[in-house]
Amino acid sequence: MPPDYHRPKRSTSSRAGGGDVFLCLLYISVVLATYILDMIVVQRQASFSRAAYAASATGLLVLLFLPLAVVVRQEYRIKKELEDTPSHAPAVMVTVVEKSTAMPLAEPASTTTADTPPASSCLGSFLRHTFSPPAHGVDYSIPQALGQIGLSLGYPPKSVDAFVSLISVWNYAGRVTAGYASEALLSRYGFPRPLALTLVLLASCAGHLLIAFGVPRALYAASVLIGFCFGAQWPLLYAVISELFGLRCYPTLYNLGAVASPVGAYVLNVRVAGRLYDAEAARQHGGGSLGAAAGDKACFGVECFRTSFVVITAATVGGALVSLVLVWRTRDFCRGDIYAKFRDGVVVKESLADGGPSAAEQRPSEEGS
Repeated sequence: MPPDYHRPKRSTSSRAGGGDVFLCLLYISVVLATYILDMIVVQRQASFSRAAYAASATGLLVLLFLPLAVVVRQEYRIKKELEDTPSHAPAVMVTVVEKSTAMPLAEPASTTTADTPPASSCLGSFLRHTFSPPAHGVDYSIPQALGQIGLSLGYPPKSVDAFVSLISVWNYAGRVTAGYASEALLSRYGFPRPLALTLVLLASCAGHLLIAFGVPRALYAASVLIGFCFGAQWPLLYAVISELFGLRCYPTLYNLGAVASPVGAYVLNVRVAGRLYDAEAARQHGGGSLGAAAGDKACFGVECFRTSFVVITAATVGGALVSLVLVWRTRDFCRGDIYAKFRDGVVVKESLADGGPSAAEQRPSEEGS
């Protein structure tokens, strides 16, 4: 049996320092988003002088460079701690289990580790992402067309600019909230992340319908819902990918998820919303059909985007239904401890009788992990 090595304990200050830095950077980003939100609202209500713009820009630059100061301070603390601590090589406990080809594999494909999922898992994820583009491209096309939407509904240009800026702020809020809330719900109540993704998609339908039916003075609420839900989708989606399908195919699956936005945006923004907008603009200007200069004509009224947003809502509901199917198929997996494979992995070295390749994984000691 190999000797039992133990990883030396890390000091409490080092372990707590990493968490403190993360929380500090998070708090700075929250303050920055709140500051930008306040500046947008204030500039909409009052006109700024040159000195006021300079003061607001100075505050923004301070918040932007504040994370750099946090990182420099933490690096100094780590360097000082390393100088005060006697240097010795850290060691890890490695357990090697020899396995011959006559022995069956330890676990079926359903309990694959995070690093080596079977090919069927990658295929299943690919099929899932085949249905994902409309759901994400839907919300990606909204910010691009929000300027035209606001003008067509009769909002002043200053308000439209504020709505477009607010979408980015609420996008950030959705990313932070979805990441923390889904982790808390999963760890405390076993609430599956695919179900959270389904609820986010359904919530975004409310914002689409507010625009589709031209609810008076509801563009602000619609931009908040759409921006928040669009931001909330991404941490949920990539967390679901890593939890269900592991990390072996994660770069490929990540890019499959990322390609959803441009594909869906092209289909829904250019081929659907653009054509319907030009057709309604031509009808209002007496053309009756798509002419050569239809794209240069402005459209006014609820009818400009009503049909487009009904289609967008239907596509979002379709994405939510596909997500519900994923919830049903992974219900047993989500009821269990999904992080067990990360904590309880055993170091296994497979020796093949025919001299084939061997795979080994290193597990740190319980004290180190």
